[in-house]
Amino acid sequence: MRTEHDLLGEREVPLEAYYGVHTIRAVENFSISGIAISGYPELINALAAIKQAAALSNMELGLLDERRGRAIVAACEELRAGRLHDQFVVDVIQGGAGTSTNMNANEVIANRALELLGHVRGEYAALHPNEHVNMSQSTNDVYPTALKIATSHGLQNLAMAMDVLRGAFADKAETFKDVLKMGRTQLQDAVPMTLGQEFNTYAVMIGEDQERLREAERLIHEINMGATAIGTGINAHPDYARLVCRHLNAITRLPLVTAPDLVEATQDCGAFVQISGVLKRVAVKISKICNDLRLLSSGPRAGFGEINLPPVQAGSSIMPGKVNPVIPEVVNQVAFEVIGNDVTVTMAAEAGQLQLNAFEPIIAHSLFKSISHLSRACLTLQRSCVAGITANRDRLRADVENSIGLVTALNPYIGYAAATAIAVEAHASGRGVAELVRERGLLTEATLAAILKPEMLTRPQSLAVADRGGRQPQPVC
Repeated sequence: MRTEHDLLGEREVPLEAYYGVHTIRAVENFSISGIAISGYPELINALAAIKQAAALSNMELGLLDERRGRAIVAACEELRAGRLHDQFVVDVIQGGAGTSTNMNANEVIANRALELLGHVRGEYAALHPNEHVNMSQSTNDVYPTALKIATSHGLQNLAMAMDVLRGAFADKAETFKDVLKMGRTQLQDAVPMTLGQEFNTYAVMIGEDQERLREAERLIHEINMGATAIGTGINAHPDYARLVCRHLNAITRLPLVTAPDLVEATQDCGAFVQISGVLKRVAVKISKICNDLRLLSSGPRAGFGEINLPPVQAGSSIMPGKVNPVIPEVVNQVAFEVIGNDVTVTMAAEAGQLQLNAFEPIIAHSLFKSISHLSRACLTLQRSCVAGITANRDRLRADVENSIGLVTALNPYIGYAAATAIAVEAHASGRGVAELVRERGLLTEATLAAILKPEMLTRPQSLAVADRGGRQPQPVC
């Protein structure tokens, strides 16, 4: 063990640990989620990038000597390469507005830098976590900036996962472009469409939300580095904010900009609320798609039975042969979680007081969970479900010919009165619309076959009204 001290007194720290006394106390105080900040590598990488940018800026300003500064930069580069992440042991849910996370980073970087300088861990007279690693900084500008950088990288990963899923639906739309089926409104038969149109809708929905994510991400490129405690920039050089932003851009490859009003930026969590709202939108839309997949595949014999989801595991411990739509179900549950996380982010942002929001740790935890779980859900849905979906073509075609909703498509050719009579009889007798039209001689077989082509039933047509004598329908020029 080694002995370290803080304002509360002395504490022993394991000799092999890169963290120090502040981290030890935080671990004891915040045993909440069981998830250490090491569970979010992007957050550690963002913290290391900030500390590296700060050291470079302070050296450039002549505030930090080259020897210490280069050791800090080297330690930060190691962290960003994935080293020592296991030393970030503080629970992600913590009091103190993220101070414990910031101090965990300061201590790990300081002790690794000390090693690089030839000193032992804990020899803070040579290089100090607060005086050197945290120079020109406060938790109140470091933590929200780290959260924004980590979130930005996470959103980029989510957008890529969504693109994989969007592509899978687009591929199925092409495969199913000629498969005729009945569309439904309010779970009742509506008018014909193709299964390809149905799946293309899902691709478009996901593509729209990718664009909404890109828009929201731009909001979190505004950072408050240089604000220090409350936005006044106390203890920072007048040129520090400009320099640290420039170095952060180079390190993170993000188009970060310094907020025009650092006092406002230090207390405002509006960008996180916006991001969370867009994540909720993504979750709602993908969950709706999964609801549709479960409905369309229900059965296999007593349900819709229009499509087949790939079987991935046995579905019941008591019912032999049962296979459940477990992949859409797990994605639904991710969506429920994301919607709940949005409520948490909303309440945490609202609870800020005066010049600081003390509840950014739960905002971070909620956003990171939403982003990572949605990313994995999209990839799981694509890989284990959408890619293997097949269509029950014969059943879909039979449903169209048997559906009462088909009379809407026939109305321009047989007239509203005749279409209504056909609908009434079909409903009462259980017979198909096409069958009754043939029986009554309202259209020739050739005309009916032409009308029932997917390209005639599933898009606008400029057709002559009511060829009721059995002639082939002709376009109106």
